[in-house]
Amino acid sequence: MRIGELAKATGTKAETIRYYEREGILPAADRTDSNYRDYSSGHLATLTFVRRARELGFSMAQVRELLVLSDHDDKPCADVDQLVQRQMAEVERKISDLTSLRVELGQMLESCESDRVGECRIVESLGRR
Repeated sequence: MRIGELAKATGTKAETIRYYEREGILPAADRTDSNYRDYSSGHLATLTFVRRARELGFSMAQVRELLVLSDHDDKPCADVDQLVQRQMAEVERKISDLTSLRVELGQMLESCESDRVGECRIVESLGRR
């Protein structure tokens, strides 16, 4: 399949596919006689894997690691588990940060008792006044 078809099938921009190829994340595609990239079902599977891992918040370094690990069917799953556990801890940290942010923003709204910006406690708490 050509790059446009692969892009459509995976919801990935063609430039991102070319980038993944340059970075070695996606194996280089064969070329047709007219020099078009010719992607296989293996490329589709790898790109789908990469896209899903990225949607789950894995960094590109972690995606590379996952790809290497996924090439060894006979190895124990412990390394994959550790990667996922680290990612889960990072997600939990972000949730905690966002929860704190929500509380702080709520407190700012509650403290605002004015109808005028010049007397606004929110603007004041941000350090503008």
